[in-house]
Amino acid sequence: MFPAAPGGASFNVTLADEQATARFAVDIAAALEPGDLVTLSGDLGAGKTAFARMLIRHLAADEMMEVPSPTFTLIQSYELPRFPLVHADFYRLSGAAELAELGFDDLPERTVVLLEWPDRAARLLPADRLDITFTLAPLLGADVRNVRVVGYGALSGRVERMTELRSFLDESGFGEAERQRMVGDASTRIFERLRLEGQTAILMNAPRRPDGPPVLDGKPYSAIAHLAEDVVPYVAIATGLRDRNLSAPAIMHADIERGLIIMEDLGHELIVAGDPPAPIEARYEAAVDLLVSLHRRKLPETLPAAPHLDYHLRHYDMGAFLIEAELLLDWYLPHIGAAATEAEHKAFVALWQEALEPATDAAATWVLRDFHSPNLLWLPDRESVARIGVLDFQDALIGPPAYDVASLLQDARVDVPEALEVALLGRYVAARRGDDGRFDAAFFTRLYATLAAQRATKILGIFARLDRRDGKPQYLRHVPRLLGYLRRSLAHPTLVLLNAWYAAHVLPRDGL
Repeated sequence: MFPAAPGGASFNVTLADEQATARFAVDIAAALEPGDLVTLSGDLGAGKTAFARMLIRHLAADEMMEVPSPTFTLIQSYELPRFPLVHADFYRLSGAAELAELGFDDLPERTVVLLEWPDRAARLLPADRLDITFTLAPLLGADVRNVRVVGYGALSGRVERMTELRSFLDESGFGEAERQRMVGDASTRIFERLRLEGQTAILMNAPRRPDGPPVLDGKPYSAIAHLAEDVVPYVAIATGLRDRNLSAPAIMHADIERGLIIMEDLGHELIVAGDPPAPIEARYEAAVDLLVSLHRRKLPETLPAAPHLDYHLRHYDMGAFLIEAELLLDWYLPHIGAAATEAEHKAFVALWQEALEPATDAAATWVLRDFHSPNLLWLPDRESVARIGVLDFQDALIGPPAYDVASLLQDARVDVPEALEVALLGRYVAARRGDDGRFDAAFFTRLYATLAAQRATKILGIFARLDRRDGKPQYLRHVPRLLGYLRRSLAHPTLVLLNAWYAAHVLPRDGL
């Protein structure tokens, strides 16, 4: 018997043929995360290895990939795009000691394991796992299999989610679509590209965000920073942008309660090019023009999300600005082996509060909040500002227009040369002054520098947190760029005191 594991969730499915098995393999592949263990049980000939082969080929995006049975080698290893994977068969295992000889105890932490005949090592199985049992169904047909899926521990919720997702796809008419998981962002959302009858669409899988621990006045970070808790903001703002002739994805099918959306596929042509990626100037100019087009309008604070359901955008208030900035103290300073004393912490908060006061009092608009190259696509067949496809805006707020300009021109993931930044900032200011002769360019530039510094501060904390808490060190490669942006922004004469604080605690004295 397998060890008891808390929190089991399960479902049964009948696979009528090879096509149904392949679709089931895709469902399982979409739910896998690095480090998962999947056990495959069933009699000889029940279809365990055939299923594993389909699963591995799908994860590799290579339907012709050689996937031999591990019956005699016991272990086959694969380097796949999302994670390393080991396919193991313990049928011939002579004892638990043999696992150490095979190196099974020393697998990299992110390795996914597909394990056939898990009963041979039942006492070694972890409590967090996915068990899949295949049973022949001769009365239904020679190729028919009954399958039971059970998720234990941390995988229990994913099994429940799998059934919701399958039901949603069937209801939407995309049940037979080919599915390919897309490279993820730093959030918990999962995106897949769906292909059906020559057309494509994007599936967003975004379950409701659970509240984290209280960090201030009994509230979690997400509440203070005004982060979206569900997909209602995404649906409402996508519709709001499209109603203003901007290129947000059209919502094709949505289950707001379950956090599932099928939407228009805007393609994959970016506003950057090369390796490492660099800005394509004409496309950045179009993105600046999009912000001008948006900011020159009077925009509502309430948007419809569904019949009888409105969404009210919250304000980018001082509490949200400060809790974001404090991520630097909580995560980045420990990352570099530093810490702020209580007095230094208070000084940091006081300096930021004084610097940000003008931003909270300024004329406000929609702040999309992540208006930068990973979330912007180039749509050459469209006209004017509609050539920029906008993807990520669920955390949008009402706030200062300079924030999104800074997000674009000091892109955390792309080197924007200072000369180009200045030219694009000048383009924005000139357009706004052309609309309104009273537009205060000096005041806007001050807000731009302040918000660019606040955003870089926040992202340094987020990237350090992704490394330490979430095991995602790849974001740390952007830290030198962020420090360079901080130097640029903090050089503004109104930020001299903040600049001194950062020089003492954050910015390396020997340059970048």
